Amino acid sequence: MTRAAVLGAGSWGTAFAKVLADAGTDVTIWARRAEVAEALATEHRNPLYLPDVQLPPVAATDDHERALEGAEIVVLAVPSQSLRANLEVWKPALRNTIERNDATLLSLAKGIETGTLLRMSQVIAEVTGAEESRVAVLSGPNLAKEIAAGQPAATVVACSDADRAVAVQRASYTGYFRPYTNTDVVGCEIGGACKNVIALACGIASGMGLGDNSIASLITRGLAEIIRLGVALGANPVTLAGLAGVGDLVATCTSPLSRNRSFGHVLGAGGSMEAAQEATHGQVAEGVKSCTSVRALAAANDVEMPLTNAVHQVCHEGLSVADAVGSLLGRRIKPE
Repeated sequence: MTRAAVLGAGSWGTAFAKVLADAGTDVTIWARRAEVAEALATEHRNPLYLPDVQLPPVAATDDHERALEGAEIVVLAVPSQSLRANLEVWKPALRNTIERNDATLLSLAKGIETGTLLRMSQVIAEVTGAEESRVAVLSGPNLAKEIAAGQPAATVVACSDADRAVAVQRASYTGYFRPYTNTDVVGCEIGGACKNVIALACGIASGMGLGDNSIASLITRGLAEIIRLGVALGANPVTLAGLAGVGDLVATCTSPLSRNRSFGHVLGAGGSMEAAQEATHGQVAEGVKSCTSVRALAAANDVEMPLTNAVHQVCHEGLSVADAVGSLLGRRIKPE
């Protein structure tokens, strides 16, 4: 039986731990809060995230070293902008796990690191010293609440080492969760990071009362931005036409379960950044920070991303949503 450690007990970490357990993998979850670890271990539920979901029997602890004991797959399930800080704490135990168990490091985080402009797999390799071929990423239309409820979904496991991708695929395949494999790590990560920004734009539009034509236009033009950036960084555009691109983008831009869309909706309806944060119950809307780093990464690679720029201006420069829409509509007309 494959042994996995899930480091992070938020909504997606908890839901993916359930997927692994349902697939027959031996799972231990690390939770930052001792009381959450206790509830996961004894009641098989997460009182802070997905409290109504009954989990299969899993071990849980607030001691990361204990969680990592014997792990062959290490799932990194913390927000993108806090990943580096957590990795620094976990580094000695992670290196030990890698050496002893030939472990694969699997990132669930979606974002571009502020300042360094690194993708999450690059952050993991830099901090841990692991070869990039040991680092896998998972991305797709994976709304945690639906997956935790056992609703059918598909995803992509990407790793430059195809055998490691297959090992993760086998450890997470269930009757309701279907993972596909890919070697295009760049494409999967760019799709996952950028879709959160476009979802903020779609949320803003819905909050303004704009209709389906507007949302469809934002999704389509947002996809064009994502593909431009991905190709500039070496991604295969076919990846971005698949689950890790279009699939993830559509789910995040249209579902009320999406934190980024919900955050944007409050802004579009005239709410403040503080009100939007409150509406998402304190959970992280990754696109709020990622819009700045994605914009900077695009500028560094001479890629035009007007939607991303507009979202950044609304979130961080005080631009009104009305002026943001006006600036986008006022751009020169050109061929598609």
